[in-house]
Amino acid sequence: MEGFDPNEVDVRMAHFIHGRFVEEGAGELPVQRPSDGQVYAAVPVAGADLVDQAVQDASRAFKTSDWSRCAPRERARILRRWADLIEADVHTLARLEAVGSTRPVKDVAAWDVPFTADGIRFFAEWADKIGGDVAPTRSDNLGMTIAEPYGVVGAIAPWNLPLVMASWKVAPALAAGNAVVLKPSELTPFSVLRLAELAVAAGMPKGLFNIVQGDGRTTGDALCRHPQVAKMTFTGSTRTGAAIMAACAESGTKPVTLELGGKSPQIVFADAPDFDKTVRTVARAITLNAGQVCVAGSRLIVQRSIAERFIERLAAVFAELVAGPTWDSSASLSPIINRREMQRIDGIVQRGVAAGAQVVAGGRAIPAGGDGAYYQPTILTRVDGTMDAVKNEIFGPVITVQVFDDEDQALALADHPDYGLAAGIHTADIGRAMRLARGIEAGTVWINRYGRSADYVIPTGGYKRSGIGKDLGRQAYEANLHFKSVLVDFAA
Repeated sequence: MEGFDPNEVDVRMAHFIHGRFVEEGAGELPVQRPSDGQVYAAVPVAGADLVDQAVQDASRAFKTSDWSRCAPRERARILRRWADLIEADVHTLARLEAVGSTRPVKDVAAWDVPFTADGIRFFAEWADKIGGDVAPTRSDNLGMTIAEPYGVVGAIAPWNLPLVMASWKVAPALAAGNAVVLKPSELTPFSVLRLAELAVAAGMPKGLFNIVQGDGRTTGDALCRHPQVAKMTFTGSTRTGAAIMAACAESGTKPVTLELGGKSPQIVFADAPDFDKTVRTVARAITLNAGQVCVAGSRLIVQRSIAERFIERLAAVFAELVAGPTWDSSASLSPIINRREMQRIDGIVQRGVAAGAQVVAGGRAIPAGGDGAYYQPTILTRVDGTMDAVKNEIFGPVITVQVFDDEDQALALADHPDYGLAAGIHTADIGRAMRLARGIEAGTVWINRYGRSADYVIPTGGYKRSGIGKDLGRQAYEANLHFKSVLVDFAA
């Protein structure tokens, strides 16, 4: 998709409740463009009263519409129609997404929008696949389980992939027959409004998909604690996930699905097939969206015999990337979401250097016109497990390098005391690959690849402090249902 003028993109600064835009709020939050630091809009903040209005409206829609009671294939038809409208609206959605996020317009058009639409289609097909079971009991008894939607599901989506992450939360909940109240990130609040507008255009009853804008402390907390929100789902940092879990426990209790932080290893053995392809896979795993993805492969663990050559080639691939605004279709490195986050990333790098780490590539901010935030893809060697750069999620294009000699040492280095979201293994030895896949404590393990493709049937989620529950797959659909046991005695 061609580039565009960011000043020509119109955004709707509002909430979305009962199929209409609502512009009121308890104050406003300025919204900046990461690419140049310009404040281009403001978002109204939903206080507790407006959150209550959205939840009450969703609850009424759940109870009075036919959404949860209709033939599941009818729900599926509306969801498929919604997906078709999303694909057809790629020109508008791509610009809305790119102008205020870290996602380049060409990537949004080629991947984010189609992935969002196909994900909705995937969950639409689950609408009539899970309804319960009949259990064996006495011959004059009948035992069964019945799957039922929760009612109102609260969802909080992150800023790094706004459309995709929102769809991961919303699509399975709606397909299962629930209503949804979504709070997008206050940093990237606008593209999901168009998503909700298209849902109504597809025939979804008004009120089933509401959006409230605001920050986590005000709007997010009110949503988590609302007594009529029966379940919460969230993607974001581990610290915020813990706060959400506590709020849900204090006001419910209500179940949660949490996809949280990661510090994912990429293990490269000397026999990895196709050396150059492996280098580029490792590079993409930490530079995609400038490293601002939860599953970023931020810890390179490479066999000693190829380490020097691998690092040298990785630095050369990093040097090929060109930073630029998201509306420039020739750019290949995304901005950091804001300058505050860029300074935090640089602080981690500089503390690592002070503690003895060596910068092989990058290691500083990239000068940009205006107040845009860009950071050089960075390689840190001579690191150890005590350094922030190795221990903590950086959420930027920074990769640390540790060297191993044998399989046991590789597995020991890959283990992280807190995180277990994802891992990559690169080797031609399938036995070794499977041993490590079983040995690594992580929710997703990629072998001779890194990152998702359009494999919606494979769930994603973490071990340890990287989360609870799953997004995508059958598991995400089932997580939006609760199961009732029914026992019938029909003896004469």
